Amino acid sequence: MVTLQTAEDALKSVYLGVVSDQLNINANPLLNKIKQSNADVWGKEIIKLAPYGINGGIGAGSETDALPTAQENKYVKFISTLKNLYGTIEISDKAMRASQSNAGAFVNLLNAEMEGLVKASTFNLGRMLYGDGSGILAKVTEHTSNSDEVALDSVKNIIEGIYVDFINTSTGAKLGSRRITYVDRASKKIKYDGATFDTALAAGTALVVQGSYNNEITGLGKIFDSSATAIYGLTKATYPWLNPYTKSSVGNISDTVIQEAIDQLEEYNGSTVDFITCSSAVKRAYQSYLTTYKRNIDVMDLAGGYKAISYAGIPVVSDRFIADDTMYLLNTKEFTLHQLCDWQWLEGEDGRIIKQKQGYPLYTATLVKYADLICDKPNGQAKLTGITVA
Repeated sequence: MVTLQTAEDALKSVYLGVVSDQLNINANPLLNKIKQSNADVWGKEIIKLAPYGINGGIGAGSETDALPTAQENKYVKFISTLKNLYGTIEISDKAMRASQSNAGAFVNLLNAEMEGLVKASTFNLGRMLYGDGSGILAKVTEHTSNSDEVALDSVKNIIEGIYVDFINTSTGAKLGSRRITYVDRASKKIKYDGATFDTALAAGTALVVQGSYNNEITGLGKIFDSSATAIYGLTKATYPWLNPYTKSSVGNISDTVIQEAIDQLEEYNGSTVDFITCSSAVKRAYQSYLTTYKRNIDVMDLAGGYKAISYAGIPVVSDRFIADDTMYLLNTKEFTLHQLCDWQWLEGEDGRIIKQKQGYPLYTATLVKYADLICDKPNGQAKLTGITVA
């Protein structure tokens, strides 16, 4: 007979390993390229020594001159707080009891819940990789009081079913939480479930994944944020190499444009690009360029089952979370997802992972991971913007 203990055993011994692999390997092509490590984690923080420049103990001279003076490697200390990443499943008591005498029905129930969790977590992890840590999905452009329809500046990070907080970014105050029920991508509008706001949401009000405001990992959005004066506890004015290479108003994409950025990183920053990612619009523009000049479009297989076109053997992958006119050229060897542990079930003091939701006939279980993304060499990365797309 199926019991809560049976469910716990299944979640621990069967589902945990599978879900971890799916989230670490199959969640996103970029995440799949980034190494994950338990190193440099100290308590609740990541404290890491990052080298920059080269060793200064080199020189040339005559056979009677003094030898070059030794000069040590240059290091700085990166400090970042581990971010708390969660994913929760929920099963009703009624559903549990209905499947007690039918193991097949119970397996189907757990499979459905875990597939839903993986899908939601995959979406969220992929989005955070390109975010700035704020968790902001979009901002309100227009809303009428007592209306369940809200116009946004972008719906790229929005999907039906996501539960969001509406945040006044000036004060940090949460105005309410709602679940998105419909996304009109053509007009950039959404509809939400629950009570309507009796006061119109002000333009600029932010939509943030529940509880995530300023609590997400340090993604590419933060690394390439020119308005940020500091990162990893260091000021960019003191360490200019914390600024990555950027080029705006690119115009038409071409091999020459891409190669110029690659040359800049290789010749001046000692970084070798091994991964190019862009919006689907930019990828189509690049494919059109190749077709126009009668060039073959090479396709390569990536780990995790992904396929990509390539530039000089470097994969070019599109991602829904990148701005329409943008391309990133990355050296993924300089990135590490530092983590306290891999995905684990959150356990209570009694060691149980399935708990009753207080006051409700529901049982919940929560996956957790404590991690943050560190780029050892920000100036070894490049971003092209203002690319002309159809």
